[in-house]
Amino acid sequence: MSNKGASAYRSISEASQESGLPAHVLRFWESKFSQIKPMKRAGGRRLYRPQDIQLIKGLRQLLYEEGYTIKGAQKYLKEHGVAHVSAMGGGELAEGSDTTPTASAGPRVAASPDLFDHAQPSSDARTTSIPAGFTQQAADLRDQLSITKARLDAVIASCRER
Repeated sequence: MSNKGASAYRSISEASQESGLPAHVLRFWESKFSQIKPMKRAGGRRLYRPQDIQLIKGLRQLLYEEGYTIKGAQKYLKEHGVAHVSAMGGGELAEGSDTTPTASAGPRVAASPDLFDHAQPSSDARTTSIPAGFTQQAADLRDQLSITKARLDAVIASCRER
């Protein structure tokens, strides 16, 4: 971590070190998440605010730890707000931050498999709010996933035998 004060701006290399992500990932995420807005100096040098770094850490949690896709993380960010995602990164909710979701938080299970935003079901409280119509579909999809996994395991085993 940097010797700078908590409210100091950080260069991309310092932000990279603090968030545990490579600099190229930070630049890529800027293009995918409009909420990440580092200040740019003359010559294009990026300076990250502490709240940018907290948001990046929250997004890292969503993408790397919880298994969200970029699209799923964008949706989660839109539904829950910047302050909520920043808090996931270990930050406090700042006064005046956007704590109100822009859309109602719905279930993680979508109406069809191609609309899934989250790769793995979670055992947290959010999955218990799945409407009754989706529970059978979720069970069917879990069964299909188990069958597919078994087939993949068989293919991998046969490849190892060769």
